[in-house]
Amino acid sequence: MWFDTLPLSGLIAGFVATAAVIAVVGVRLTEKADQLADRTGVGEAIAGAVLLGMATSLSGTVVSITAAMDGEASLAFSNAVGGIAAQTAFLALADMTYRRANLEHASADPAILFQASLLTLLLALPLAAWAGPEISVWGVHPVSLLLPVIYVGGLRVGSQVRVAPMWQPVHTPLTRKDVPDTETATSGKLIPLLLRFAGLVVILGLAGWTMSKIAVELPERLGIPATVVGALMTAVATSLPELITTLAAVRRGAVQLAVGGIIGGNTFDVLFLTAADAGYREGSIYHAIGRADLFWIAVGLLMTAILLIGLIVREQKGPGRIGLESSALLLVYAGAVAVQAFMW
Repeated sequence: MWFDTLPLSGLIAGFVATAAVIAVVGVRLTEKADQLADRTGVGEAIAGAVLLGMATSLSGTVVSITAAMDGEASLAFSNAVGGIAAQTAFLALADMTYRRANLEHASADPAILFQASLLTLLLALPLAAWAGPEISVWGVHPVSLLLPVIYVGGLRVGSQVRVAPMWQPVHTPLTRKDVPDTETATSGKLIPLLLRFAGLVVILGLAGWTMSKIAVELPERLGIPATVVGALMTAVATSLPELITTLAAVRRGAVQLAVGGIIGGNTFDVLFLTAADAGYREGSIYHAIGRADLFWIAVGLLMTAILLIGLIVREQKGPGRIGLESSALLLVYAGAVAVQAFMW
């Protein structure tokens, strides 16, 4: 491709430009996802996990698939799992901007707890694949085939959890209830709204493809490992929609949409590995990666566990005070970045 003919300054400018496009489109996606949650009645937690999570993850999916097809296993893998850690840290930033209460306390919802538990399960499977024998079916590891099956099954169970939960969180004055906006739920037509949402998703996909081509060139030009580019550059850049949509959702008061969007996006991000394994034609992608790539799986598991504990404990903090779990998330992510720099 002609990307290899660009000077380093052109590559960096292109990287920044595509990141900006991803961020701007992310803001519009939040608005449309919130409206779709009200119009369809699925609720903000499910809309965040499915609609917003999938849509904002599309650019990252394209990066991992394209990198895998180019034979860049480390970039494809680290882009997928590195984004999970970054996006979870975004919830701590959102907690800072939600002035009424601790975000995890206000967003109490059984569907969100289920999604976080499902994410933990999905993250454990690639570790098992790496530790197990190097086997493949038509060039794809069995775990890669299992991931989407568990994901789809999880979506069905998650919907049941929302419709008929077996338990309910205790409602306090700080709990924000997911009540559809009556005006939004009854105004306008659903099909045009879906088409606008789909159009924004296509733009994200194109931006992700452009970023992936630029990212393949950066490790050699900058003299840094592909893991660093994947985990700390493309993963963070393609995660900008999650940051923007999370902050925008919190400002709209849609806290279930914000938390559900992050967890749902992280859950969908694990499916990057299925697509990347299918695109990587030199065998199982799980056995073509290094120790630094696995490090980000461990970080993702650790941060998801902290978030899950925070969602269960529901610490009550006064207005303007960040929750203990949010502080822990920021510390873990900052520590992980420092360790990555040391490993490099």
